[in-house]
Amino acid sequence: MRYRRLGYFVAVAEELSFTRAAQRLHMAQPPLSQQIALLEKEIGTPLFDRSRRSIRLTAAGAALLPEARRLLTDLDETVRMVRGVGDGTVGSLTVGFVPSAMGGVLPDLLREFRATHPVVELTLREMAPDALLRAVHERRLDVAVLYLPISEPDLAHRRLASEDLLLALPEAHPAATASAIALADVAGEPFVLPERHDVPGLHAAITALFADAGVTPRIAQRGVWLVQTVLGLVAAGIGLAVVPSSAAALHRKGVALRRLTDATQRLELAAIWRPDAMSAPLDGLLDLVQP
Repeated sequence: MRYRRLGYFVAVAEELSFTRAAQRLHMAQPPLSQQIALLEKEIGTPLFDRSRRSIRLTAAGAALLPEARRLLTDLDETVRMVRGVGDGTVGSLTVGFVPSAMGGVLPDLLREFRATHPVVELTLREMAPDALLRAVHERRLDVAVLYLPISEPDLAHRRLASEDLLLALPEAHPAATASAIALADVAGEPFVLPERHDVPGLHAAITALFADAGVTPRIAQRGVWLVQTVLGLVAAGIGLAVVPSSAAALHRKGVALRRLTDATQRLELAAIWRPDAMSAPLDGLLDLVQP
């Protein structure tokens, strides 16, 4: 049974007139009458009583009408679903990210993606950098957001944002009165350093910053992963720290963030994915990123 004939049948059944149904369907009446006759032949029973001046549904036609409407609705929904999968408006997307990314551009990117792809099932995973890359390789994540550089030739990336490195120090610290500070001016201070992962990321950028400034940091605490925890240790007076500029979004009480006059390093936040595992939702997310 052809779905188009069911559509013709529903139009005639609702209008109870071949003339009005033909006008509604923007077709001539003879082809419409022929299609209804073919449908009746296919089913094996009359659907309309044509014995009077105005047509009426037979018992068989009355029974078919709600089922025909349901089938056509199901077909429309199936077509919309399949089309949505093709254009990325339907489907799923799993995004992994380092926690500090939520202080920068990632919330805005996710908000825009949700607005343009409201039906896509979006799953978010907060993970450490090494775990993010493993999950992308193992296809447990469609895309990961973390700091460059990465040495993964089989993965693609697109830059999301470039961040400055700032000095975090207690608000009561004498140097906090300045708008910008040189690392050399606080070289004797204790520092809180982030955790070192296989993915160089933040730790590598901070280490390079100290090296460029000719400063060997006196380490009070190392191996701290979360920027929130780093700022908490700074507020507690454990030491100073170098943090991404996105840390300003955390508004940590008791911590001052100051520009570094000798900072030559910048952090590059990027989306990382497998080129051989592209999907329409992932395409949709990447389309929102300015190249």
